[in-house]
Parts: sequence; structure tokens; C-alpha cells
Amino acid sequence: MDAYLGLDIGSVTTKLIALDAEGALITSLYTRTLGRPIEVTQNGVRRISQQLGNGWRVRGVATTGSARKLIGVVAGADVVKNEITAHAVGALHYVPDVRTIIEIGGQDSKVIMLRDGIVTDFAMNSVCAAGTGSFLDQQAYRLNIPIEEFGALAVHSETPVRIAGRCTVFAESDMIHKQQMGHRVEDILYGLCQALARNYLNNLCLGKEILGPVVFQGGVAANVGMVRALEEALGMPVTVPPHYNVMGAIGAAILAQEHMSYNGKTPTRFRGWEMSEIKYETSSFECQGCPNLCEVVQIRVGEEILARWGGRCGKWEM
Repeated sequence: MDAYLGLDIGSVTTKLIALDAEGALITSLYTRTLGRPIEVTQNGVRRISQQLGNGWRVRGVATTGSARKLIGVVAGADVVKNEITAHAVGALHYVPDVRTIIEIGGQDSKVIMLRDGIVTDFAMNSVCAAGTGSFLDQQAYRLNIPIEEFGALAVHSETPVRIAGRCTVFAESDMIHKQQMGHRVEDILYGLCQALARNYLNNLCLGKEILGPVVFQGGVAANVGMVRALEEALGMPVTVPPHYNVMGAIGAAILAQEHMSYNGKTPTRFRGWEMSEIKYETSSFECQGCPNLCEVVQIRVGEEILARWGGRCGKWEM
């Protein structure tokens, strides 16, 4: 039986999934990247192979996420796609008439506008942490609340307080002030959810037409407090699809399947399950060829250089 792998390697989390030929999810893995994308991916591929067991043949592989080029070389990807495309394809798979995608991850957030199944506009925030999951993580830790319980506590709020959510520093100071004034933890938590929803809509969605159906995906979609805050701010329902936390990987796997189907009997470039045992080494150097002084990244196995990228002119691309 044929399987298609989707690998989404983000700055905070790594997602690996396998789809069957019908597009159904066979197995998935969601884990922390921990600043070691190659090692984490290798461990993940090993676990996916164990979960699949015998009888499955990998027919195609695609990578997405911030480390998609690096892991594309490591895994032998047939397709390497950006996160916007992968998340859009994943959302369309479960909600075919989706017109707005809200994606909030650990270190960045995105809004994607679709019309008739085609991406027409998008925006990304990769600079400010005030609208991302890492800030929720940080505040949950500070309040000694497991992040898994954050949303459930927040939705019990009856009188949420207003938190200044434009900046993480101001938001944290405001939360501490509200605690010192004696406000309930639930009200502070939901106030933070509302602040993040406002920040997201005022920054990423400014000047954009948000039409339903709206799909909310990414790890933060597990937070029911954030779902409710977004619904209140938008004035419309927000759908959290199945497998919301691995939608980028699902979209990547679908793209791999389409690519391999289009190319007929072309064999996959996947390096095989043995890639989890290979020792890869990465390094970089500064190109002196022009005033740009591009940082060129290279990956090798032993003395063999597998790939280089990072230059603006393409001189070092392999």
C-alpha cells in the first residue's frame, strides 16, 4: 500500500504525518523541535516507520516549515513548499469552501485568504511574539498553569479584564498588575486571549476582508479560550478542523501525492527509513563574491556535500 509523508519542521514544533492513497491520515507525530531539526526529524521518521509497520511503501515525501530546505535534503523530499501553500491545501482538504485561514503557531502567525479554492492574499507575523503560542506558553508557566488547561480555565471567565496585548512586555506587566489588584485567574487568562485575538486581527488582518467559513489551525487552536475570543472579535463561527495541529504537514503530503501522480511512474527521492541513521553535518560560510556577503549554508555526509543554499544569485545552489 502506498503512503505519502508530510514533514512540517517549524521553529518550535515538528510535525510528521503519513497519508494513504485516499488522503486519509494513517499516523501522525507532533513533537518539539528543540533547536535540533535534523535529529528530531530523524527520530520522528523512525517512530513513523514503526507506527506504519510492514505493508506500506513510501511513494512521495514533501517538506514545509522554516527548515523545509534543510529537511528536504535530509529526507530526500520530492516537493518542498512554503507554509502558506501547505496550510491552504491542508485546510481545503477538510473544509473545501474555506475562505479565511487563521494559523497561529509557536513563533509566528499567519492569515490566508482564499477565494474559490485559490490563495488570493496572506500576511505573516514572524517578528512580534505578542500574537503567538510561545507567549501563551510563557504566561501559563509564570502562573503555574499547564498549557493544556489554559483554555479550559479561560472559558470559565465571566468578567474578563482588559489586557494590553500590543506588546509582550506591556501585556505581562498588565497581567501582574491585574493579579495584584485581586482579579481571578480565569478573568486574567481570558483577558489575555482577547488581547491576543485583538492583536492578531489589528496587525495581520488590517485592511483585509475576512469572510467565512473561517478555519483556525496551528497548535494554539487547541486553546478553546482563543477560539471563543476570535469568534467574539469576528462575530462569526470559527471552525477548528480535525488534526488542526498538523495541517501544514497534511497539506505537504497532499502536494507530494499530487506531484507523484502527475509524474507517473517517477520513483520517489525519499532516502528510505535508513535516513534516520545517517549522520548529517551542517555548516555555513560567507560568500565574498560581491558586496551582498551572503551566508551560504551547506549540508554534507562525510566528505560529500549534498546541498548548498542561501545565496541571492544562485551561484552556490545545488
